[in-house]
Amino acid sequence: MKSDVAIQLLADVLWNALLISGPLLAATLLVGLIVSVVQVVTQVQEMSLTYIPKIVVAIVVLVAFGPWMLKRLLAFSANLINSIPSYF
Repeated sequence: MKSDVAIQLLADVLWNALLISGPLLAATLLVGLIVSVVQVVTQVQEMSLTYIPKIVVAIVVLVAFGPWMLKRLLAFSANLINSIPSYF
C-alpha cells in the first residue's frame, strides 16, 4: 500500500512539473525552430541570433504565465505538506 502512495506522488510530481514547465519549453522550442528555419533559408549563421529571441520569449512567457505557474506550484506544495500525516 505504501508503494501505491509513492507511485501516485511521483506521478503527481511529474505531471505538475510538465504542466508548470510546458508553456516555457514549448514557446522557446517554437521560437528556436522558427529562428533555425530563418537561418537556413537566409544562410545567416550568427550564434547570437539563436539566443536573443529565445531569451526574450522566455521572459515574456514567464511574465505572462508566472502567476499561474506559481499558483499551481504553491497549491501542489500545500496539498503535499497537508497530506503528510495521512502517509503514516
